[in-house]
Amino acid sequence: MQLMDKKLVAKLLVSALMGGMLSASVAMADDDQVFGWVEKATLQPWDIEVKAKLDSGALTSSLDARDIELFEQDDEEWVRFRLKLEDQASGEVFSDQIERPLYRELAVRGAGGRDERPVVLLEVCMGDTIYEEQFSLRDREEMNYPLLLGRRTISHLGMLDVRETFLQDPECGENATVVPHDPEDDQS
Repeated sequence: MQLMDKKLVAKLLVSALMGGMLSASVAMADDDQVFGWVEKATLQPWDIEVKAKLDSGALTSSLDARDIELFEQDDEEWVRFRLKLEDQASGEVFSDQIERPLYRELAVRGAGGRDERPVVLLEVCMGDTIYEEQFSLRDREEMNYPLLLGRRTISHLGMLDVRETFLQDPECGENATVVPHDPEDDQS
């Protein structure tokens, strides 16, 4: 009889422990926003709504840009590029020439060989928060998604559910929280 009591007590302890761990897991998940593998995002300050693919296989985020050229301004390297994006909310095409300081250059190796891409800092609204992030610039016209968010950006957002899409709407008003770029964020 004592052996059965010990087994019952052990089962109850394991059950209580597992229940506590599950509750802690659920509580932790409630604190984080959950994003799907495709989400709507808005590029700031233009408030252009685009489809963004959250790609945990990429480190650095990437944005569709055309006519990319490097130039010097005040003894610093800058990048001039054209955005040509369809606003998903209005259907209108946003096409404007943008100039930003060059943050760094990114060397990308792929099936087509080695490619150098300029990286700039831009702000993107995901959920109810604006994130200042690194974006490599390249012509993504042939891609399904003009905006790709890599691990650096995803790590700031919350949880990623690869089974779902469009879990969050971009709702960044003038009082939205802004998360500035962290130059120490060098994860790989």
